[in-house]
Amino acid sequence: MSASLLRRGLELLEAPGRGKAPPGLQRGREGPRATGAARRRKAAAAEPSRNKATIKGRVVKSAIEEYHKKKAVNHLRANLQYMLKGQFVASKAITEQVLAQNRGRKSKDQPPKKVAKKKPESTVFTEEDFRKFEREYFGRP
Repeated sequence: MSASLLRRGLELLEAPGRGKAPPGLQRGREGPRATGAARRRKAAAAEPSRNKATIKGRVVKSAIEEYHKKKAVNHLRANLQYMLKGQFVASKAITEQVLAQNRGRKSKDQPPKKVAKKKPESTVFTEEDFRKFEREYFGRP
C-alpha cells in the first residue's frame, strides 16, 4: 500500500476536530522569515492544491474502499444452494475423463490396472453333438 493511500485512510479514520492543534498551542517561529512562511502556510491551507504525489488525472482512492473491495467473500451458502438444486449427474465416461485429467503422472497416483477376467474355455459342441458323432463314427447304437 502506498504512503499516500495510507495517509488518506488515516485522515478518514481520524476523529473530527483532532486533525490540527489549536492555534494557541502551535509553536511560532520568531525571526525575519517567519511572516513569509506563515503567509505561505495560510495560502496553502485556504486553497487546496492538487496532490503532487499523484500522476496527472489520477484519483486518490480511499483505503477503506480498497479494503472492502479486496475483502474475502464467503460464497459457501450460494454454492451449496446451487449444488443442491441441480439434479444433473455426469455420465461415467465424463467422470472418468475428469479424474484422469486431475491425476498426476507418478505411479502412486495411477489407479491399479484392471485385470481382464478370463472366460472359461468352452466348446462349440454340446454333449448331444458328441453322442451323435460317437454313434456315426463308431457305429454304436
